[in-house]
Amino acid sequence: MTFRRRSIRRALGTAAVLSALLSPTAAASQPSPAPGAQATSAPAPRSVQEPAWEGEGLTLDAEENAAVDEYLEQAAEAERRISPQLVRVAELTAAELVGFDNRLKTEDSLKRKVATWLDESPEKSVDAVLGEINDSVRYTLQWEDEDYTEGVADAADLLSAWRNAPVRWSNTWGATGRYQAINSTWREAATAHPYEVQFHTPASRAAATLTHPLYEEERLPSTSPERAAELREQQALIFGAVPVPEGAERLVSPGVSSPATRPVPVPVG
Repeated sequence: MTFRRRSIRRALGTAAVLSALLSPTAAASQPSPAPGAQATSAPAPRSVQEPAWEGEGLTLDAEENAAVDEYLEQAAEAERRISPQLVRVAELTAAELVGFDNRLKTEDSLKRKVATWLDESPEKSVDAVLGEINDSVRYTLQWEDEDYTEGVADAADLLSAWRNAPVRWSNTWGATGRYQAINSTWREAATAHPYEVQFHTPASRAAATLTHPLYEEERLPSTSPERAAELREQQALIFGAVPVPEGAERLVSPGVSSPATRPVPVPVG
């Protein structure tokens, strides 16, 4: 057994006892749903008034802007709880925590995203759109190819055992001509705020960085169908050159049956 695996197992020691202690009160201690999570009646059309925020031809009115500001405050509060866990996960699994300084989405970036979605779906309320945002807090964990599969499995098990609920797990390793990595969404227990964790190798992250401007150009309304097809082909060539770590395409979200039985860890102490 490697030193890292021994460290992981020591971190996992009392999970069964902890689970038994937490389970009787779990239902009573569940946090409130995230913004937009509860069903609401159909919103009224967006009001016509002076914009409170403007950027790149997009706008938010005063009510929408205030809702995003409140959401940004919630994201900052959640980040203070989430980041120590991700730092510890990186230590225990020998991962590189890439881009940690950019873990919070900037105000303009989030407002641009919300305004874009509202413009594309005017029937939705700002709360409904915010309920679909999963990357206001985001992290990237990276391993070398030979350590990737074990590292991802251990990292996901640690997050799950520390009462972060897995919400989304997109494993596109081995998909022909597509983005190569795992993108996951989790919900932090105390605040119920969602956050994103990407699991990469150096090659997959380099490919994602290289193709990002191509993807952004492809999705512009002004891009012709011929140019869009050319951009997709370029992206497929780049992603097609990324090596797939052994077993990566079989990695699944915690709680889903998989070929390997993973140990269940204890929360951060």
